[in-house]
Amino acid sequence: MARHKILPSTEKRNQRSLSIDKLSTLEIVDLINSEDRLVASAVAKERRHISAAIDMIVEHFRTGGRLFYVGAGTSGRLGVLDASECPPTFGVSTSMVQGIIAGGRRALVRAVEGAEDLADDGAKAIEKKKIAAKDVVMGIAACGMTPFVKGALKQARKKGAGTIFLTCAPEAVKNSTADIVINPLVGPEIITGSTRLKAGTATKLILNTLTTTAMIKLGKVYGNLMVDLKATNQKLRDRSQRIIMEVTGLSRSAAIRLLEKARGNVKPAIVMYFRKVDYPEALEILEKSNQLLSGAIETLE
Repeated sequence: MARHKILPSTEKRNQRSLSIDKLSTLEIVDLINSEDRLVASAVAKERRHISAAIDMIVEHFRTGGRLFYVGAGTSGRLGVLDASECPPTFGVSTSMVQGIIAGGRRALVRAVEGAEDLADDGAKAIEKKKIAAKDVVMGIAACGMTPFVKGALKQARKKGAGTIFLTCAPEAVKNSTADIVINPLVGPEIITGSTRLKAGTATKLILNTLTTTAMIKLGKVYGNLMVDLKATNQKLRDRSQRIIMEVTGLSRSAAIRLLEKARGNVKPAIVMYFRKVDYPEALEILEKSNQLLSGAIETLE
């Protein structure tokens, strides 16, 4: 007797949008918005799993490990997006958080049909990145069925890496062998199977939370200020100056001079101001305080 394939919830028809094509523009907008409001609560219910994933990531980061997102289509693009935003925001190297997308770089801007269908390609991507036990691999598959992601996670486990699986399909959870599973139940999409919608939104929220919280734990944030940012453009140079002014009370011109002495680095500049030391000494103080600015300036010797 033939076994029926279980249809993931992301592929089921949303009963609330069965007649969406007959609605007015405003009614469609309202319906989409009402569905989007379900996403935040679905993510909130996964808070403990998200927290556990962050603790795993931070632990691996502290031993020199890296975080890799692996996905296809929207999932892959969101992983690459989050990874690409970490260096300018938190001043980390481009290798610390990386995105792997089925089909490679060209899949970022156009669909590469069939790229997600081979588990072996996912495994090869893990090998290419030389992933080891100190690293963490997070597979992202909205529907939970992507062979590329499954192959990558399987290979990552063989290497002893920490593994996380993010899916919006509860049907996929029981077959996962990942160390941590994050499973926000956003339900069927408003357009059947279009996981760029609610599932994509849930994914973005979760990735934001993972890397932002991990970087806070690593001392990349003081208060709610991004004190390890890289001032690579005029906007970020202005932000660097304003952060110095906010924390120290210095004028704009004085903040600029201090930043110049600190080679454009905000965190050492703040240490230099409060500890009355030069740039090399500021770096030593930060090293001793595990890069936590609060420890470097709030516990003065």
